[in-house]
Amino acid sequence: MANTNTPRGLVPLRDAGSKPHSGGVEMFYVPSTDASALYIGDPVVKNGSASPEGVASVILATAGGAITGVVQGFMPNGTTDIVGYRAASTAAYVLVNTDPDTLYEIQEDGAGGQLAATNIGQNASFIHAAGNAYSKRSGVMLDSSTAATTAGLELKIVGLKQVPGNDFGAYAKFVVKINNSTEANASAGI
Repeated sequence: MANTNTPRGLVPLRDAGSKPHSGGVEMFYVPSTDASALYIGDPVVKNGSASPEGVASVILATAGGAITGVVQGFMPNGTTDIVGYRAASTAAYVLVNTDPDTLYEIQEDGAGGQLAATNIGQNASFIHAAGNAYSKRSGVMLDSSTAATTAGLELKIVGLKQVPGNDFGAYAKFVVKINNSTEANASAGI
């Protein structure tokens, strides 16, 4: 049976290793000058600025760059609490999982070649697809054509998610860890 095409961005599963997953998040600011909509499951990166109150700001991460964390929710502001996502060019406060040890589920895009068992342990990039205003979920997927040993790629492929009906092939769900994190290396700036 074929895998279903249901991208949801990066969905937290558990922490790597033996420490318990706390599910903790940090609050960040997204300025109205950012023209990208944000959904739960979107990767974000610090952008070197802050809100008027001094809360560090983030923007949607781009493929090929570092990731600070993954959006887990939004602070109520009269808009995000009604629509369930951050509309483009709207100032908002977002809740972000910044733990670099979190393992996530992500769907592969199934384009340009599909991942196989030989790709486990490699790194890969992600690809943006439009978020879903109905489900309020990200459209970000694992870019299967980028799987390689390249150290700077954003995601490390840990394995195929072990659930019934999930097989190698188009739209398979994988377990990944953020490989290029702004939070994992204390000496790295943004």
